[in-house]
This record gives sequence, structure tokens and C-alpha cells, in this order.
Amino acid sequence: MATPRVYIDGQSGTTGLQIYERIGARDDLELLRIDEDKRHDVEERRKFLNAADIVFLCLPDQGAVEATQLVENPDVCIIDASTAHRTNPGWTYGFPELSHAQRAAIAASKRIANPGCHATGFISTVAPLVRMGILPSDYPLTCYSLTGYSGGGKKMIAAYEDAARPEELSAPGIYGLGLTHKHLPEMRAVCGLTRDPVFMPVIDDYYKGMATSIMLHNELLEGRPTAQQICERLAEYYADERFVSVLPFGSTAQTLYANELAGTNELHIAVCGNDERTAVVALFDNLGKGASGAAVQNMNIVLGLDEATGLA
Repeated sequence: MATPRVYIDGQSGTTGLQIYERIGARDDLELLRIDEDKRHDVEERRKFLNAADIVFLCLPDQGAVEATQLVENPDVCIIDASTAHRTNPGWTYGFPELSHAQRAAIAASKRIANPGCHATGFISTVAPLVRMGILPSDYPLTCYSLTGYSGGGKKMIAAYEDAARPEELSAPGIYGLGLTHKHLPEMRAVCGLTRDPVFMPVIDDYYKGMATSIMLHNELLEGRPTAQQICERLAEYYADERFVSVLPFGSTAQTLYANELAGTNELHIAVCGNDERTAVVALFDNLGKGASGAAVQNMNIVLGLDEATGLA
């Protein structure tokens, strides 16, 4: 079998650089690199996009749509890191831990939409609860998600790392105040919800790591389970997974830190609470399982490799 050829369109952005960092030294892949002065040349990009077996799109939404239109080779598999195709029925949602069927669909797909970072945390906790019949699909969910500043891209990274930055950047910043965050459509669609959650992201003064939390009233859940029972059911759901795991109930410290899994492709779910109220928290790296790590994992699945290849 020929060595798979991989091209990153948008290789100089945060996600593109992270993907390159994860696969650049691998000897089982041939990485195609466009000259820096030609990365905005449409015809040159077209050549690379059609010469690859795997294409990572690390572009703004419109750029991802336009790049997809340049791909004429039917054998090219596109993994899009943008928001553009995540609810498109012609694309496969790239969260293999959703089910065995989802993993199989990714393996067979030529168009894979990589999940959003906040959406990854939300879906990892909500989708199983809906699928297991515990969480009603019309439950009025609220969610907040704490992220490191790397999620904002190069400009935000520069702003936070500027020695002359304003004092307010030293404190958590609540944003998305219009409650119309771009990840809401995939959160709702993938989880099978009948309404959007009320979602509030928070950015803070650390580089990477994410904690996405939902809060539940147990009396409104099917069978009125306790927090411990919810934890046990989620642990059963993810029992065979390499990267997603559920922490034993009561095993977590009194404080959860959003950067605990920075630098890894792992996602840990912590369930806290009691018989009346439950909080479910997904801890992961917004640049890892929330972006580049998930993209590489999906590539490994498509190529029939061990999906942990090149991932921590």
C-alpha cells in the first residue's frame, strides 16, 4: 500500500499548526507542503487538494466551502475543522465515540466534519443521556464552557500574551452574550434535542484546556436517577473507549481545573451532585480532543490505523 498523502489547507493557523505538530514527524504519512508564498494561489492549492489522500481544512467557514469546491478527485477524503459542514447531511460528524455506527460511518466517509470544541464537551455528556432515555429531548438545558485563550486563534493569543495587555484580560471573560453561539446547531442536531441549550462560553487567562458543564434537576429526568446512577450509566456507555472515559463517582477533588488534560487527546467526564441535582463536566484540551487531536484521530480511522497513532 502506498504511503498516504496528507495536505493541510490553512497550515499556518492555530489548528493547522497543531495538526502538523501531531503528524509532521510520522513516517507512515507523506505530508504535502505548499510554498508559503503560494498558499493563497487558488490553482496551486487546487493541485495539492487533489493530489492528497487526506485533506485537512483549517480555514474560516467560507474558505472551507470554497476549498471543498476545488476538490475534483473523488478519492480525496476531506476533514473540515470549520463550522461550515457540521450539520450538513452529506457530511459525517467526526465524533467516533458517539457509537459503533458513528465510528464505522467515519471510516467509510470522504467528507468528515470535525466537531467544535465547546460542542465536543456538550455532546459527550448530553448525547449519551438522550440516547439512553435518561434526558428528555425537550429538556431546557443550560451549559457553560470554560476555555483557554488559544481557542480564539492567533489574534486572541497575541492579545493575551502582550506584555502591555489591558488588566481585564487577567480575569475570566464571559462572551457570546447574544446566546447565538455558532456551535449551537451541531449541539442540538447531534444530540437530538428539540430546542437549543442556553449556552454561555467563558474565556480565561490560561493557554489551553476546557471544562464544559451541564446542570440537571434529577426530578425532571426519566426515572429520577441520582447523580451516582447517572455517572454509572455514562461509564457503561463509554466503557470501551480509548480517549473518552468517566471518572468514578466521588473520586474527583473538590475543584476541577479546566487545563487538567492540556496536551492530550483525552476527554474525562466528571459527574458531581446528589439525589436532587447533578452537574456533568467534560474536561479536555480545546486544541486536542476539541480540534487537532480529534482531526488526527478521524484520519487514523479513515486510514484503517490504530486511532491512537500519534496521539497522547
